[in-house]
Amino acid sequence: MLRLFPDLSDDLLMRLYHKGAHVRWTSEDIDWEAPVSLGEREALALARVLSPVYLGEQSAMLGAANVLPQLALAGESTAQLYLTTFIGDEARHFEVLTRLYHRLGHEPVSIRALPAMLRYHHRLRQGDRVDWVWGILISDLFAKHFYQTFSHAQQNLLFGMMSQRILVDESRHQAFCDHYLQNVMPHLAPQRRKALRTMRDELLAIMEDMQAVLGEDAEALGFSGQEMLDRVMADVAVHAGRIGLDDPPPDGRGQRPAQTAVDLAARRQRRSEERASRPLQSAATDACACDACPIAVLCSSHIVRRAASR
Repeated sequence: MLRLFPDLSDDLLMRLYHKGAHVRWTSEDIDWEAPVSLGEREALALARVLSPVYLGEQSAMLGAANVLPQLALAGESTAQLYLTTFIGDEARHFEVLTRLYHRLGHEPVSIRALPAMLRYHHRLRQGDRVDWVWGILISDLFAKHFYQTFSHAQQNLLFGMMSQRILVDESRHQAFCDHYLQNVMPHLAPQRRKALRTMRDELLAIMEDMQAVLGEDAEALGFSGQEMLDRVMADVAVHAGRIGLDDPPPDGRGQRPAQTAVDLAARRQRRSEERASRPLQSAATDACACDACPIAVLCSSHIVRRAASR
């Protein structure tokens, strides 16, 4: 229940809250005169591969606002405090990425061209606060590998320098998710844990669907989207062991038997066959399913409506 005089003794979450409150930067701290150094094809490719991450920043902001009352009602006051800084981080990322799109001269890929983006974020909003934190951890691990790719390859260019700043924020998000899930996992029933594993598999499968569409764009930027996704899957396995959802990977780096090169190739082949046999679907979800979804705010925005009409 809501606590009038809460206990704020969780040292780690309070430290993360204080770090988030102190480490502040805005679009005004970005050197917008820094070179982009991308040709027309590369600029378009970056606008496209960035699209799922860009939507993720905005939907994470909305999702966190939806989870805050759940934390308050559960009496999880330190998590509630931390999440206020998380919302500020996501708002900042969303703003600077919006300005980056203007600099690139391109808009995000349309929802019609990549409906998996909405499927992903619709899946994220299902369940309670534990499901949401687990989904955010998986999403942040993807964001970590995505931004690291550019912070290394373009470290003196605009997006590379921007990625370096965002990665500092993402590291706090991952620390929060790990800590929160480590604390709640021992109290979850076996069926509840099974549901979290199912959620993980579904989110990773949707990532593979997006990679199938955006793979050529990644190659245009000089990296393999599939190899990055393989690293994400290995990282998710490490964190699943760390929080107690799965047994820790044998070598501590996420290389489970199910993630050998052979098994990953077989999984990709199965996903490719599923995509080929899947009937065409509307980018929109059922209206009744959208009623309680914070992402519906995005679906009805003029940006999404304009993109979907193309």
